[in-house]
Amino acid sequence: MPNRRSQPVTDEKTESETLDPLSNLRGVKDVDTARDWLKVRNIEDIECIVPDLAGVARGKMMPTEKFFSGPVMTMPASIFAQTISGDYPEDDDRFQHNPIDGDLFFRADYSTLTSVPWESDPTAQLIHDAYTREGAPVETAPRNVLKRILKLYDDKGWKPVIAPEIEFYLVRPNTDPDDPLEPPTGRSGRPEVGRQSYSISALNEFDDLIDDIYDLSEKQGLEIDTLIHEEGAAQMEINLRHGEPLALADQVFLFKRTIREAALRHGMYATFMSKPMSNQPGSAMHIHQSVLDKKSGQNIFAGDNGMETEAFLSFIAGHQTYLPLVTPIMAPFVNSYRRFSKTSTSPVNVYWGYDNRTVGLRVPHSSPDARRLENRIPGSDANPYLAIAASLACGYLGIVKGLKPDAPRMDDCTELAKSLPRGLPEALTKFENSDDMVELFGEKFVATYRAIKYEEFETFMSVISPWEREYLLLNV
Repeated sequence: MPNRRSQPVTDEKTESETLDPLSNLRGVKDVDTARDWLKVRNIEDIECIVPDLAGVARGKMMPTEKFFSGPVMTMPASIFAQTISGDYPEDDDRFQHNPIDGDLFFRADYSTLTSVPWESDPTAQLIHDAYTREGAPVETAPRNVLKRILKLYDDKGWKPVIAPEIEFYLVRPNTDPDDPLEPPTGRSGRPEVGRQSYSISALNEFDDLIDDIYDLSEKQGLEIDTLIHEEGAAQMEINLRHGEPLALADQVFLFKRTIREAALRHGMYATFMSKPMSNQPGSAMHIHQSVLDKKSGQNIFAGDNGMETEAFLSFIAGHQTYLPLVTPIMAPFVNSYRRFSKTSTSPVNVYWGYDNRTVGLRVPHSSPDARRLENRIPGSDANPYLAIAASLACGYLGIVKGLKPDAPRMDDCTELAKSLPRGLPEALTKFENSDDMVELFGEKFVATYRAIKYEEFETFMSVISPWEREYLLLNV
């Protein structure tokens, strides 16, 4: 298989693709074009999928003929009230289940239609949006949450642009959850043990797997900018090309599926856990953000003279003020907070600075047109729709409230005061008690999300860890 690492996948359409939309690898304009697109490729089955609150793909597989001839796809309302372990939270004063667990209705977004290249038979996948019987968007569906935040920008005449960077680990197959994870063996026959940031030879250890990732991505029309080896043992990072937030969230959602499938082909697991190994760095999902004026197309973070605008500084200040309140979205699981440890290279503060990777908010060096803010707080385990929505919400509040940031930090901030919540319960308390969060995300989403996360925390607390057996068994 040819090596494609020097040939990033792009979304640029050739003249023939523009004239013939059926040749597009990803996305069509309507149901009629979708029918022809599937017929040209002899696709007989469609995965009708929707991301849940954890970013897990839920849905139904159905024959193509049934998809076009049958009624609208339905699934029970409880799919958006399910924990990562498959349980459901108990009702309380803010959260109540649908008492009859009635159906939600799902409409296809044909701009997301693409193939499932790892399936043995020709198969397509199509992301859906969730609606009530009355046709209202379901408030707890992650895609709808992001659309809700994007509408705030649209109403102001703004257009956000983002670029995610997703880190992940390759590990040996782990069939016993009591066993620690270990790096896999590369082509040399030896597992990695040291730090190998940006190492090409370390990347070459997994040449066949990386070629598969590029090949599967290309067949889906997914846009890889770069792939690098990160600091941890067998830790990789994929950078995506900048674009519209919903489209990029869809890509992250599909990339996670793709990378896991590629790894399984090679006898490995790919994990997006925030902190999968205690002696290795955590994995992040950094989000680069800028905002354009819809009419002029100009970056509102740069003035006519190229200098920073008040909007840019307020965007930063919004993150400084509100990131502690949306931390349970950026760090959604108990494991997520292990990445924020004091010995970690992950920023655990909301300071900002120019090209400073020890702060949570980094302003990369760039031309004025490309001026942007990099949010380095989210973990790779975060739901991409919710993390992007929450980050943009922070910036939006900063601009509309005219907030001012503190001074940029020029030195190492690793040991400075930790301003983020240290654990999930503390983070949830800040989130659920914020009037701004309830107003932006809606009471239904806030109540449901915090109920699910508290239930996951209680499930975690029911498990006795090796640390407790090692230090408490015979000493207390």
